[in-house]
Amino acid sequence: MALRGVRVLELAGLAPAPLCGQILADFGAQVVRVDRFRSAAIHADVQGRGKRSLALDLKQPRGAETLTRLCQKADVLLEPFRPGVMENLNLGPDVLLKNNPRLIYARLTGFGNSGAYSKMAGHDINYLAVSGVLSRLGRKDENPYAPVNLLADFAGGGVMCALGIIIALYERTKSGKGQVIDASMVEGAAYLSSFLWKSQNLGLWNRPRGENLLDSGAPFYETYKTSDGKFMAVGALEPQFYKQLISGLGLDSDKLPDQYDFSGWPEMKRRFTDLFSKKTQAEWCEIFDYTDACVTPVLSFDDVVSHPHNKERGTFLKNDQEEISPRPSPLLSRTPATPSTRRDPFIGEHTEEILLDSGFSKEEIAQLKALKVIESNKPKANL
Repeated sequence: MALRGVRVLELAGLAPAPLCGQILADFGAQVVRVDRFRSAAIHADVQGRGKRSLALDLKQPRGAETLTRLCQKADVLLEPFRPGVMENLNLGPDVLLKNNPRLIYARLTGFGNSGAYSKMAGHDINYLAVSGVLSRLGRKDENPYAPVNLLADFAGGGVMCALGIIIALYERTKSGKGQVIDASMVEGAAYLSSFLWKSQNLGLWNRPRGENLLDSGAPFYETYKTSDGKFMAVGALEPQFYKQLISGLGLDSDKLPDQYDFSGWPEMKRRFTDLFSKKTQAEWCEIFDYTDACVTPVLSFDDVVSHPHNKERGTFLKNDQEEISPRPSPLLSRTPATPSTRRDPFIGEHTEEILLDSGFSKEEIAQLKALKVIESNKPKANL
């Protein structure tokens, strides 16, 4: 796979960092998740595909020394803590890059490693708010709303950090040097919204929230409920696509207001709502599938795997526990991701194996275990 041979140490954290590590693992990197002990773990990592787990107490000096030694042979360190935490453990970039100048030190935080808010607690909705993006999300006369925790946590955080790591690894092929990545979820979400900023003079966003072309204002860029309680998504922006939408709905375009007549949008939305409510989702799919009307079913998690398009492309996969998850994306032609089909690792499942691979002797491992610096939790065999 494309990242074969890249060695990553991922310090266990919440959602964004585990996704970043999973992306790297899916594309071939050797990812070791450095976990807290089971008794101290806050949340289970459900994005552990393809990773191994080492349970290590970093608050003990010997624990910090162990990580420092592991970093000497690593390509990437991924850490998700607030600014100053790693420095207080004597594990800051100045220390670790001195020992390994080729190390890519990726710091994934909500507000970044500097700035007035940098040491504040927060979650996706807070980072999205400070990025400016949240102010654009919401329907007319309603409060802004965050679309679960996808935008800041995962897109602006996990994916942007993975991109930064790949860029830094590529640059290292020329300079031979590592560097520090400051991946802020606020700035990642803001960067994702570049189109919103650059398109402000195009007239796309000059009306109040929820009344514009792409924020649920337009009747032809909206979701509609069907007679069986499901939904259809409509995105017929271009006139030629809108024409097919109108035809599929059984309407006469000559008797309708112009597509981009803002004053006619509320009435058109009411008409579309009424029409979509008269047929089931399946009936609408019979009308709009394989057309250019830009009308598609809103698929639930229960339905998405069996949909013909996703089934044909193998968009979803199962692991050996029959758990379903999306296939890694994008699909590379020569070196596609071949994700592990094994279950996610238990905390500390590979502690001794990882340390042996990293040059620790059995005696050193036994001593670290006796001092409760490491924890090993091998699964019991089912007899």
